[in-house]
Amino acid sequence: MEQSDFISIYPNIRFGKPCVNGTRISVYDVQGWVAAGMSVEEIIYDFPQLTEEDIKACLKLI
Repeated sequence: MEQSDFISIYPNIRFGKPCVNGTRISVYDVQGWVAAGMSVEEIIYDFPQLTEEDIKACLKLI
């Protein structure tokens, strides 16, 4: 799968920051949650619209 299957950039959504497709959740938000110590399971619990594959795609951009 390609990165574009999970991440999109639109100038009118979150000021053009890369976001998880179909959401307004930015890649940087996901990276910050992981850096703060949240597990993938905790992130998915708090944001059920995200999948494990979405989170992995966000982390590949580091």
